[in-house]
Amino acid sequence: MLAGKGGVRERLDDAVVVWLTTVTPAGQPQSSPVWFIVQGDELLMYSRADAPRLRNIAANPRVAVNLDSARDGDDYVTIEAEARLAPDAPPAPKVPEYLAKYRRRIESYGWTPESFARDYPVALRLRPTRVRST
Repeated sequence: MLAGKGGVRERLDDAVVVWLTTVTPAGQPQSSPVWFIVQGDELLMYSRADAPRLRNIAANPRVAVNLDSARDGDDYVTIEAEARLAPDAPPAPKVPEYLAKYRRRIESYGWTPESFARDYPVALRLRPTRVRST
């Protein structure tokens, strides 16, 4: 599904962040920029243990993911997905693709891969159910 039209997979591989939108139990959408990688047909991301998104996903696992579009609104990618906690996923420093994508950013924020993993210990996997792109 992520290898669909419009070079979606390539856009995801090149993107630094996606906007993850979850919905609070009261129905309020909340969007946050998150780091991620694509693994197979899923997105893998890490979260702080106290992040509101975790409560939101527990109440409603349906989420949306958006990439920034071109200035004129073209070249968009939106993904509807089912999110789940992934306690079986290794911590970020044990995922070579994740470190390859974000090591420089992790270090620029003064973290080590190990301290990043302590601050963002909760792995999430998103399985796309619908992809739209231009």
